[in-house]
Amino acid sequence: MPATGPSQAGQADAHDARPTREWRKTRPRKPGLRLLRGSDNLTAYTFLAPFLIIFVVFLAFPVFYSLYLALHRVPVDSFDIFGGLTFVGFANFAKLFADVKFWWSVLMTLYYAALIIPSGIAASLLLALLLNNRLKAVAAYRSAFFMPYVLDMLVVGIVWTLIYSPHVGVLVRILESVGITAFSEKGFLGMPAWAMPSVVVANVLKGAGFGMILYLSAIQNIPGSLYEAAEIDGATPWQQFRSITLPLVKPITFFMVIIGTIAALNAFVEVYAMTGGGPNVDVGGRALGATWVTGYYVFDTFYTQFKLGYAAAMSYVLLGLTLVVTFVNRRFLRAEEV
Repeated sequence: MPATGPSQAGQADAHDARPTREWRKTRPRKPGLRLLRGSDNLTAYTFLAPFLIIFVVFLAFPVFYSLYLALHRVPVDSFDIFGGLTFVGFANFAKLFADVKFWWSVLMTLYYAALIIPSGIAASLLLALLLNNRLKAVAAYRSAFFMPYVLDMLVVGIVWTLIYSPHVGVLVRILESVGITAFSEKGFLGMPAWAMPSVVVANVLKGAGFGMILYLSAIQNIPGSLYEAAEIDGATPWQQFRSITLPLVKPITFFMVIIGTIAALNAFVEVYAMTGGGPNVDVGGRALGATWVTGYYVFDTFYTQFKLGYAAAMSYVLLGLTLVVTFVNRRFLRAEEV
């Protein structure tokens, strides 16, 4: 019989000393520990309760209730929150396919996105490059350019409406002083060709400070040795920007594209404050708004025409478009990273 060494004997004793699985299952738990855990859970739920209440009342319930409205016809004369509604299924969604104003609003939304996304990225990147230099009072400049971002869009829209006004607008007076009188009668917002670009300019200048901060942080994280090596090789500032800066800030650019797309698909406040969906333009014998984006159409259908079910269906279609565009952008971003 082989001899058992001291180490093997110790391992055997340790193995015998381990509690068996059955003992671990049957051993009594300390009631104090269970009470302590229950007290911790109660405390956690108490702190979470205000947020959960707000989330359920103002976010979760409206989402499901709007879907409920989208499947019903709501009477215009009298409205009960659950009673008096006629179930119509997907009739409200089917009606959208024949709605010319809806498809026009989708087209105007895409036009708005095509203008604001590249111009917003360009403005943010330009400000970041300018403020990345060693300037006097550079912190004050950064704060000044970022400040419009924290203002409410409704306030910014009203201010820009006054700036664009043909009667009291500063911009129109400046153009008149140099002999340009094309905007003296209707102003910028009263001309169909200039209404949407004018709204875009106001929104870009408001939000450029946010993108500037993102680009500035990305640029400052680029190693200076890359620029030094490029300068030694004889690269011009434009070549350094194109070959070093632009590729290394690409994640910020894609992030700006995604949030810009979502913001464009949900645009409403700027149009409400500045143009009200107008001015009208003749399209195939129909008077359609030059800034009639989908978000404003949902508002007009819900609050002005009081077609709650149709507006709810429209909002879900807009949500679907937002999710699809976001998914495509993320897939494209992953493909670029690979």
